Amino acid sequence: MLKTLIKIGSLAGVLSLASVAHSQAMPTAVAKGLFQVGGGYSMAMPDYGQRNVQGFTGFADFDFRPHFGVEAEYHYISIVTPDDLGENSFLFGPRFVYPRGRFSVYGKALIGFGDLVIQEVQDNPEGGAGTYLAYGFGGGLDIRVGKHIVVRAIDAEYQHWSLGNGLTPIVFTVGAAYRFR
Repeated sequence: MLKTLIKIGSLAGVLSLASVAHSQAMPTAVAKGLFQVGGGYSMAMPDYGQRNVQGFTGFADFDFRPHFGVEAEYHYISIVTPDDLGENSFLFGPRFVYPRGRFSVYGKALIGFGDLVIQEVQDNPEGGAGTYLAYGFGGGLDIRVGKHIVVRAIDAEYQHWSLGNGLTPIVFTVGAAYRFR
């Protein structure tokens, strides 16, 4: 009985030392970063015009840590413009990612430029067309559907532009990305 207890104690001691001995090599366990580039369909609820405008978005994300990264995006929301108003923007900044299996929930805080486009000046006599400082806060959900393909299920973003009292469009995007490893 004593020999059995000594054997079990010795085995437990060896197994407990494995974690202290750093038996897993770190370079094989941690990636250098994740980079993805994608695009999608966007719809914005502008507060300058009366109706929603539509267009597309291009984005690039680089996650240099498991939970932290940066994002750059360009919203070209001047394709479907019922009131002849488009609101394009280029924003970049940090993002926080919470990966869970094939799902990644993220939040972001961005800064850049917003461009108010008035396509038919006679329909919009108030004016105001031009490029303005803009910032935005948002978040969304990415779903990895393959080794390199990511579906951006939803991306919602509140923007604030420095025009007069400030434009505050809300932009929604769905799309897909190619993920480089």
